Amino acid sequence: MACFGRMIFLCRICLLLILLHAPAGISASVSETIPHLDHIILKNDSVIFLPATKNAGELISKYNLILNHRNNSLSFELFPSDTIEYQYYLRGFDKNWTPWKNRNIKEYTNLPAGHYLFQARYRSRDMKVGEISSFSLKVLPHWSFSRLAIIIYVLLFSLIIWDLYDLLNLRFARKQYMLEMIINKRTEDLIIEKEKTETLLANVLPKNTAEEIMAKGKASKIKYNFATVLFSDIQGFTKIAEEMNPEVLIDELDKFFFHFDSVAEKFGIEKIKTIGDAYMCAGGIPEKNRTNPVEVILAALEMKSYMKKLKESSELAGMKYWDIRIGIHTGTVVAGVVGQKKLSYDIWGDTVNTASRMESSGEAGKINISGTTYEFVKDFFVCEYRGKMPVKYKGELEMYFVEGILPELRDATDGPNRKFIVKMQMIKLQDIEEMITKMFDDEASPNLYFHNSALMKNISNQVELLSAAENVKEEEFINLKLASVFLLTGYISDYEKPMEASSRLVEEILPKYGFDQENIELVNKIIKNSYLEIHESLSDNILHDAKYDYMGRVDYIRLTEKLLRERTEYGKHTDNKTWIDIQIKQLSEHDFISDTAKLLRSVHAEDQIAALKETANNPISKEKST
Repeated sequence: MACFGRMIFLCRICLLLILLHAPAGISASVSETIPHLDHIILKNDSVIFLPATKNAGELISKYNLILNHRNNSLSFELFPSDTIEYQYYLRGFDKNWTPWKNRNIKEYTNLPAGHYLFQARYRSRDMKVGEISSFSLKVLPHWSFSRLAIIIYVLLFSLIIWDLYDLLNLRFARKQYMLEMIINKRTEDLIIEKEKTETLLANVLPKNTAEEIMAKGKASKIKYNFATVLFSDIQGFTKIAEEMNPEVLIDELDKFFFHFDSVAEKFGIEKIKTIGDAYMCAGGIPEKNRTNPVEVILAALEMKSYMKKLKESSELAGMKYWDIRIGIHTGTVVAGVVGQKKLSYDIWGDTVNTASRMESSGEAGKINISGTTYEFVKDFFVCEYRGKMPVKYKGELEMYFVEGILPELRDATDGPNRKFIVKMQMIKLQDIEEMITKMFDDEASPNLYFHNSALMKNISNQVELLSAAENVKEEEFINLKLASVFLLTGYISDYEKPMEASSRLVEEILPKYGFDQENIELVNKIIKNSYLEIHESLSDNILHDAKYDYMGRVDYIRLTEKLLRERTEYGKHTDNKTWIDIQIKQLSEHDFISDTAKLLRSVHAEDQIAALKETANNPISKEKST
């Protein structure tokens, strides 16, 4: 045992001697390490130590370094430093690898924000080349360039743009509002000026003539075959003008003529002009009517009465009085505008000359009318026959002095009574019927094949015939006649609601012809009852029979074909068979109410039904309806 222990001791000594005398190269090879990235220095301040790479083939480092924007200057230090040459490349910053240098430190300053990969190569003295493990790092941008900051910038920029947009819109809206206010103000001013101009023009010219001038720049001359011209002149005006103060004279004339203008307007008479002390107006222009001789004489009576009152008050005050002569004649005139700058509405013709001669041949405080005018007014006024009087350039003409309204036609104030008004309305019915006929011809749609002026005239004529047979009173007849004339007018403007449209037209037109609110209400009631098939009065019965008169006529088949064609074109289509069935049912259920209408029926219902059945298999053509 002792020998064995000695042997172990000797072995240990031998091993120690071997190690102490071993060559230096053996020790170096054992302790030698592979070149590697040893540490990183941040801004010459902080040091980051990295372990040596044991695997020479490892190229991608596991180390990732994230630096803020303040630590963007750093140095990479490799180990060893003396016996090795290095080459560096910072991907993302350097363009190429650096030259080989015996320097183990690589510095980078002020690196911009971004991702980088640091790479290095080494070369030993024996020209052995290798690559050092790479190292990735990231430099964060300044907070103002961060993603969150960019998002905030975008949002702020969007808000700024939005605010600018709103501001611009607000400014634009304000400017637009101001412009609109200016435009509206100027438009209002223009409208006011236009109204003033139109009013002034209307005072100088008739409304239709003024509208024609504004639309076309000129007005055409119009011939009126039935007009009544009034001339008035102040008795002894020349002598009065010599003795009177000019200003007082003009004021007095202005007062007279102002009153005459109001009288002319009251009776729908057109003032033509004043020449010195002469006043001229005419009835029947520019709106034609049959009552103008009566209306002109009514106006003359009011002018005469006004001057008579002035004369009486002047005599009481011991002042000089004014008296006038009035002359009137009825006939044909031509009316139009003369002049280009200073427009003047005037009338010409033999009627004007004759009216002037009536005035000059008259007497102070008298209304002198021609025989022609007398024939149109003799049923309304008391006239004193003067005989045939000599007239310059005219020979002898029959003349009459108008004394006043007939006793049975005047009221307690010597004005027109209800009977007078009814007589005038009877004449005006013809004017209204002509006006409505013209409205149908000018304004109605061409596809009103049934509800047209021909049917309107037929209904109106039947109303006259039935009213005469049934002894309808004049006042009741007037309203019934008006209802028959206006009954179909609603189809012109509103095919869906003709009753309402007809009523509106009644309210618009009748006041222009001197009819009062009572007439308007009664006429509208008759029209409404007709559409709703309500029979409350004799007028309702007569209008019902007149409206359905076509059902008993020999041309019923042609008329019902027109009605079908009209309804089809207005979108109320019914096939031929259904339409004939409807008409057969209507004929079977319908009957005329008044005995006169039953007697006037040309074809009985059974015959009309038989004729309809014959056409049941034949389509109703437009050619047959035409």
